[in-house]
Amino acid sequence: MTVGLPHFLALSAIVFCIGVYGMLTRRNAVGVLMSIELMFNAVNITLVAFAHYITPQDVTGQVVAVFTIAVAAAEATVALAIVLLIYQHHKGIDVDNVNIMKW
Repeated sequence: MTVGLPHFLALSAIVFCIGVYGMLTRRNAVGVLMSIELMFNAVNITLVAFAHYITPQDVTGQVVAVFTIAVAAAEATVALAIVLLIYQHHKGIDVDNVNIMKW
């Protein structure tokens, strides 16, 4: 049995659904950020799989995936800084306690 494009797309869909479920059910801000990162990784799997099976001679999918990883790293940096500010003001990182970033 060979691993083909449908297998990668199924894996990507499963990882994306796990990320959405985690984002909707977590109340901890760090857990929400980890779920968003899972969703980014699912998109990267899809990009690389399509690039490999549609145009195997090009590396455009891999380049876009690396760019997405760089954007995700910047997003995680900013989000963790926001989480630290929330912790300082609310003495916890429960997202239900934050009301539209009003202090």
